[in-house]
Amino acid sequence: MPAARKPKPQQPFTVEHFKRYSGHVMLDTGEFFVAEPFQLEVVKPILAGTKEVWAILPEGNAKTTLMALYALYHCDYTVSPWVPIAASSRDQAEIMARQAYEMIRHSPGMTDRFRIYEGYREIRSRRNGGRGIKVYAADKITADGVIPTLAMCDEGHRMPDMGLYRLWRGKLGKRNGQIVMVSTAGEPGSEFEEARDRIRDRATKRTVRGAHIHCVGSGLVMNEWKLADSRQASDIRKVKQANPLKSITVTTLTEEFKSPTMDLGDWLRLKCNIPARSSNVAITDAEWDAAYVDDEIPAGDHVDLGIDVAWKHDTFAMAPLWEGPDYFLLGAPAILTPPRDGSMLHPDEVKVAFEKIHKRNPVDVAVMDMERGEDIASWLETEHGVVVIDRSAQGTALAAEDYESFMEGLRSDMLKHTGHSGLRAHVLHAIARSLPGDKRRFDRPSQSRARKKQEQRVIDALTAAAMVYHFATHRPEEPEHGLVGEVDDYRISMVA
Repeated sequence: MPAARKPKPQQPFTVEHFKRYSGHVMLDTGEFFVAEPFQLEVVKPILAGTKEVWAILPEGNAKTTLMALYALYHCDYTVSPWVPIAASSRDQAEIMARQAYEMIRHSPGMTDRFRIYEGYREIRSRRNGGRGIKVYAADKITADGVIPTLAMCDEGHRMPDMGLYRLWRGKLGKRNGQIVMVSTAGEPGSEFEEARDRIRDRATKRTVRGAHIHCVGSGLVMNEWKLADSRQASDIRKVKQANPLKSITVTTLTEEFKSPTMDLGDWLRLKCNIPARSSNVAITDAEWDAAYVDDEIPAGDHVDLGIDVAWKHDTFAMAPLWEGPDYFLLGAPAILTPPRDGSMLHPDEVKVAFEKIHKRNPVDVAVMDMERGEDIASWLETEHGVVVIDRSAQGTALAAEDYESFMEGLRSDMLKHTGHSGLRAHVLHAIARSLPGDKRRFDRPSQSRARKKQEQRVIDALTAAAMVYHFATHRPEEPEHGLVGEVDDYRISMVA
């Protein structure tokens, strides 16, 4: 019998070479990895040396497994490789590393090529030296010294911001490196989703094949699989197109969709790859966007002002409201962020921000919690002649009234806004918290004041806007003579 021909040597960092390499890698299931067409589509720009590569797929499509395998491949064919892996937390990033650990332990010959230092969360290449693969948390400070040949960011939608990604991207030139972002969709308005939108909008070439969108830009390629329209979320066959992994079927997706624990917001984000929030959100994106008008408060017209007072952790927000002939209009708010280093926001910053609003649109009435800002209330009254309405933002009954009034204003088209991005962010952060008596109030999505999550929990501009809108639509009638009479839930503080 003639001797079997040896396979023709292939050039590393080509699709065929990676496909052959991956076929020798055994997973913890005891099966060898078989690269599916969509996975080869994901790695193709990385193999080609593209500087930035994004792969955005729904949950469960083996993107973390694919990237763990590619990290090993990169280390096997790169001189002195340095592959940092980061996620929202070190434990999350270690999921990818553990996938690589199991591949090394189960695959023939891999232990001769790699050494695992599990306690240090590292993998070293025996062939090429270097730093190998190492796990980092999404912290710009601890990951500052990295000089990557290939940096990987896993589940970017869960990261507090894009700071680490930008840090590592800025260091790629030192080793002619690359950076890869793999993730599922995040929440609307998040920094991750804004970056994803920019990549799509600025692409010089954009190809759409069913649920697959391929975007090419300057030094960047993004492949994403997503449902084209959220209204198709119950069409399981359409959802399957956004989930290209063969093991995900119409049957398995149907079972998940019909589960009594299924949350529509999570289904849209995790299975349809559409940015969405949980179903307990107070105001949806569509509801808020429908209230936008291409208008502004006329300069010189008088306004009322809602003020949510905060000095240390949350933001200090002031929301102007103008009563027009057809609707009430929320103008651009002043949103002041405290230092968040233990020190307090200086009152002078508040005064400067107020005077900027007051100079353009004289403020007649300010609605605020005087107990939390007594000095500011006194200054408004004595220095600017503003009537201050004492209304606590913390009281459950009052918060429920503010919620009902604000939501009714949106439903009836009596409340509009000018599209301010800061106000939009605060509105979309809020959830609807249930109260006794079938009532609700606006609340923060998390009570944690962890610094990394603080920006995702602020709703103060919405709180200020809701307070002033409730007052404006339930304004006490002025008597013919004398001061305003007693009105429930309000105390009018007048200048002596």
